[in-house]
Amino acid sequence: MTWLALPFGALTFLSTLLGGLLALRLHRELTTLIALSGGVVLAVALFEVLPEALDAVGDPQRVMTLVGVGFLSFFLVERVLVLHHRDEEEEAKAHAQVGALGAAGLSAHSFVDGLGIGLAFGLDTATGLLVFLAVVTHDFADGLNTVGFILRQGGERRRALKWLLVDAVAPIVGAVVGASLSVSHDTLGHLLAVYAGFFIYMGATDLLPEAHTHPSAKRVALTVAGFVATWLLARIAVD
Repeated sequence: MTWLALPFGALTFLSTLLGGLLALRLHRELTTLIALSGGVVLAVALFEVLPEALDAVGDPQRVMTLVGVGFLSFFLVERVLVLHHRDEEEEAKAHAQVGALGAAGLSAHSFVDGLGIGLAFGLDTATGLLVFLAVVTHDFADGLNTVGFILRQGGERRRALKWLLVDAVAPIVGAVVGASLSVSHDTLGHLLAVYAGFFIYMGATDLLPEAHTHPSAKRVALTVAGFVATWLLARIAVD
């Protein structure tokens, strides 16, 4: 069923594009929207991707080591690519390429997201659908962040839209590559363990902290709702 990765990968294009366009119009509500994404991404990692990896590999110690590798790798890549905004506005403006570098990094992440969709559908349809759910919500946040990053570094709207388009196309390319790869069940389990680390990092350090910088009952409720709804979907898929 790997061919299913292609249409679902295409849907991430719309999700990323929608996130970016909303970032241009709804600046004050971005953190509220990201709160929902954080709950979904964490729940997919904990209740679907990680259990599938444990089942495929059969070695909990190895799987958890790979989760740690994925988590640390994502952290190091973000540090190298300067994806987190500089605290001082003047410091950010002193580096003219920071905005473009950050947007390029987000696009690379989106490619990896699409790759995960393609690989997950190679395991089974239920896992593919839940990984798609995590990716589509994360890429929505990526669209928000791509536009926001360019604008916060002093870039123009036209430049932000250009990078948004690149970011939106990246997961489609990743899904095509992932669907075309032929890997064993054991190898796929190892890759899913690394992806679990990616998703845990995305939710715990990228999405939720940004969403709860200024906590509110609405944001907390959306995070819990996303988490619980994804858990229910994972349970239904198992049953």
